Amino acid sequence: MIHQYKSNGYDIVMDVNSGAVHVVDDVTYDVISLFEKLSTEDIVAKLSDKYSISDIKEAIGEVSQLQKDGQLFSQDIYHPFVEKFQETRQTVVKALCLHIAHDCNLACRYCFAEEGEYHGRRELMRFEVGKKALDFLVKNSGNRVNLEVDFFGGEPLMNWEVVKQLVEYGRSLEKKHNKKFRFTLTTNGVLLNDEIMEYLNREMSNVVLSLDGRKDVNDRMRPFRNGKGSYDFIVPKFIKLVESRNQKNYYIRGTFTRNNLDFSEDVKHFADLGFKQMSIEPVVGPEDDPYAIREEDLPVIMKEYDKLAKEYIKRKKEGNGFEFFHFMIDLNQGPCVYKRLSGCGSGTEYLAVTPWGDFYPCHQFVGNEEFLMGNVDEGIVRKDLVDSFGSCNVYSKEKCRNCFARFYCSGGCAANAYNFHGTIHDAYDIGCEMQKKRVECSIMIKAALADED
Repeated sequence: MIHQYKSNGYDIVMDVNSGAVHVVDDVTYDVISLFEKLSTEDIVAKLSDKYSISDIKEAIGEVSQLQKDGQLFSQDIYHPFVEKFQETRQTVVKALCLHIAHDCNLACRYCFAEEGEYHGRRELMRFEVGKKALDFLVKNSGNRVNLEVDFFGGEPLMNWEVVKQLVEYGRSLEKKHNKKFRFTLTTNGVLLNDEIMEYLNREMSNVVLSLDGRKDVNDRMRPFRNGKGSYDFIVPKFIKLVESRNQKNYYIRGTFTRNNLDFSEDVKHFADLGFKQMSIEPVVGPEDDPYAIREEDLPVIMKEYDKLAKEYIKRKKEGNGFEFFHFMIDLNQGPCVYKRLSGCGSGTEYLAVTPWGDFYPCHQFVGNEEFLMGNVDEGIVRKDLVDSFGSCNVYSKEKCRNCFARFYCSGGCAANAYNFHGTIHDAYDIGCEMQKKRVECSIMIKAALADED
């Protein structure tokens, strides 16, 4: 399968199955588009009004060699092994999202967690519940050494003492069980202080800092419960924290809505504030939600990703670049084989834990009783859900089979698929279009920056 596109002056050709990416000239680009459909003579005849016959034949020869080398028009050698992989796969749990606090001190207007309540009640996780969750993780992680635990909410800092107790308990398990915990925390920053920052820098491998961009954008969507904006209160704290972490191991994480479809300006604002690691995600919601992204918004969004990609390149070349999560693609190894066959890992390798100890496939399913998998006392009792999520991958989804980006996204978000189509074995269409555009931008960026080497 081949995907061809033009971006920012580059002619780019992807061989989807092998992961090979080629930046070519115009004649080679046009030859590739005809290569499987026409004979050499017919290709020459069709293109001879645009290029010289010698150039066309040279391009045909180069394309033929790339095909022989398995870098163009390659076959998907993994598809036949999917069923066997799923039957023999030994699934271990490697990560937990601990909902340490189903409560929040902000009232974000787009919050899928309902200000931390998750369709349920406000509650803080007790240490005993979190302790059982960590014990479950160790017990069900097999021979895996590296384990990940994310303190999530609501707002985790509203239950800060329990966070510290659980980190201490996790560290006490490491030597005994030959495990290493990688703790992370997602926060809105309201409760950050010097003592907490020092602890985060010592114990948290990564921190995710929630901020939506420009002051007016952030304050419209992320106010306090009294309606006052949060920007002025949290931005100085975030700047201090990331500087104390030497600009490493963090993300500024924003959300864009229909109110700021010009989100490239918010990313630029992050960079102008001095942040180097960032992400901004599209809000997801039903079409009648005033903030939700709709299909009609996609042309504007595509232009914004193009604008952002060009700004990314410009700042990199000027020496004041930043990292944008969705532009970080490793092309050296090709698409990940494991992602081809395993999906995102929710419901199998990754689980969310509520404050009272219930297991869900991931944080976005929390509160939907149909996806309640078990609890910290009984373990996983819904093996059918494990099997269903374990079989959810790019080969189980009809929409993914002919998508050039499938191996870079592993089939997209299962929760979004369920919420829009009633099954996890589908794909959220608007999200797919944005993901495809981000992949195209990422590869163009690689081409542009390679020109500098």
